[in-house]
Amino acid sequence: MATKLHLIDLETISWKSIKQEGLDLDYTVAIPKAVASTLYQELESTLEYFTGHLAKIKVFGKIYDLPRQQVAYGDPGITYTYSGITIPALPWPAPVLALRDFLESLKGIKYDFVLVNKYRNGCDHMGEHRDNEPELDPNYPIASISFGQQRTFVLKHKDARKPGKDKKPIPPVKIELEHGSVLFMNPPTNELWYHSLPARKKLLGARINLTFRKMLPK
Repeated sequence: MATKLHLIDLETISWKSIKQEGLDLDYTVAIPKAVASTLYQELESTLEYFTGHLAKIKVFGKIYDLPRQQVAYGDPGITYTYSGITIPALPWPAPVLALRDFLESLKGIKYDFVLVNKYRNGCDHMGEHRDNEPELDPNYPIASISFGQQRTFVLKHKDARKPGKDKKPIPPVKIELEHGSVLFMNPPTNELWYHSLPARKKLLGARINLTFRKMLPK
């Protein structure tokens, strides 16, 4: 079913551009609902998420269970380190590879790594952070594809997080990430803005998010 992505008419995709101080985003619902729903089921039946120490996260020196499920795929030899945890890139499964090729048709960028997060319900979440790890090529956008439960994506400028007189009155940016949507976080967004997926305990549906990255050559 993933191969049906190539049947999507790219000329009919309407992009929404979101720009603020140091923020540059492109957002669209690129994948028709029926195709997105089938892809979601294909991912559900294909992906196996990390367990053990790879399902942990380090915060201020303490180890916690990851508040979501996670797995990573990519080209041979790639690893990704964040929050004190180094995760290996497993070989590309067919539906994820099809999504990578779809992104290449959209932007002409061939991504070599993806981090997949499954939010089992509204209690699963992701805290404020920046994707500014040294392995990432800062010249390329980070691309995010969402399936399943719609969730609110929140971006906050780093200067709006400062205490006292150093804090700047820059309002946060909130985006509803819809089923079948694609979000490109273009440079320099990840240098200046933190992003998060807050918990929404009343939401019962699951969401699968694939965040594609371009890594620096070793």
